[in-house]
Amino acid sequence: MLKTDAYQCPVSLMKQAGSLSPTPTAIVGAHSVLPMKSAKLAQEQKLILPVFVGHRIEILKIAEDLDWDINGERIIHTETDKDTADVAAVLAGNGEVAALMKGQVHTDEFMHGILRREAGLRTDRRLTHIFHMTLPEHNNSLMITDGAVNVAPSIDTRLQAAQHAIDLSHILGNDNPKVAVLSGTESPIKSMPSSIEAVEITKRAENEISGGQVFGPLAFDNAISTKAANLKKIDHPVAGNADILLVPNIETGNALFKMMVYFMSACAAGIVLGAKVPIILTSRADPPEARVASAALANIVAQAGKASKGK
Repeated sequence: MLKTDAYQCPVSLMKQAGSLSPTPTAIVGAHSVLPMKSAKLAQEQKLILPVFVGHRIEILKIAEDLDWDINGERIIHTETDKDTADVAAVLAGNGEVAALMKGQVHTDEFMHGILRREAGLRTDRRLTHIFHMTLPEHNNSLMITDGAVNVAPSIDTRLQAAQHAIDLSHILGNDNPKVAVLSGTESPIKSMPSSIEAVEITKRAENEISGGQVFGPLAFDNAISTKAANLKKIDHPVAGNADILLVPNIETGNALFKMMVYFMSACAAGIVLGAKVPIILTSRADPPEARVASAALANIVAQAGKASKGK
C-alpha cells in the first residue's frame, strides 16, 4: 500500500515564495548533517539567509563535507541545547532573524527558549502547528492542525489553531477558507466527546473567528467529499469542501498527515504560528521536498508579516 512516487514541492507555494526576498533564518542547532542539508537546500532556492547557531567547529566541518562555502555567513557558537535555543530565540526577538528552523536541539529546550519572556517572542496566542499538504501534479492544498505541537488541545487552543490556519490561508490567496471540525461522526453524541466539543467550537467561532467558515462535527469523509456529505444530507458550505481540518488531538492530526505522505506521496510543509516569527519544524524522516516547502512557507509568512508592519 505504500506509495513510492517521487515527492514534489508544491508549484504554487514555490512560485509565491520565489517572488519574495529570502528571510534571515536562525538554524537552531546547526551542528548536524540533517539541518545543514535542509538549510543548504533552502538557501539554494533563495528562501533563507542562514544564521547558524550551535557548535562552530562541527558546523564548519559539515559545511565542508557538503561542499558548501559558509565563510561569509554568521555563526554563533553555543555549547548546550539550552544555550542554543535561548540564543536563537533572542536573535528572533531582537529582529536579527525573522524565522527559526529547528535543527539538532531537543524539542523541549527549543520550545522553552521560544516561550521565555526574555526572548520577546510571545504573543497573546498559543503556539499551534499547521501541516500544508499537497499531492504530486495537483494544485490544491489541504491544511491539518494541530498534528505536532498540542497533544490534547482545549477548545480555546483549537479555536486559535483554526484562526492561525485561516490567516495562513489568506496569505496564500484563499480569502474564504472552510474549516471542518473533525470528529468520528457528524452527529453530536455524548459517548464521543470530540463531537460535543465540535458543536461548541462551531458556535463560538461565529463570534471568535474571522475570515473563514467553521463547522462541525464532521467525520473525515463528510469533510472532504461532497458525495459523502450529500448522502448524509449535511447542508453546509464546509461539508465536503474543507480547506482546513481542525483535529481533536495530536494523534488524529499526526496519523492523517503521515497517511497522506506514505499512501499518497503528499508533500507536508510544517510550520508553527503564534509567536512573533514563523517556526520551521522538520523531522528526520522528512524528504528534502518537505524541508524546502516548509522553508518556503515560513518565507511567505515572514515576508507577509514584514509587509503588514510597514503599512
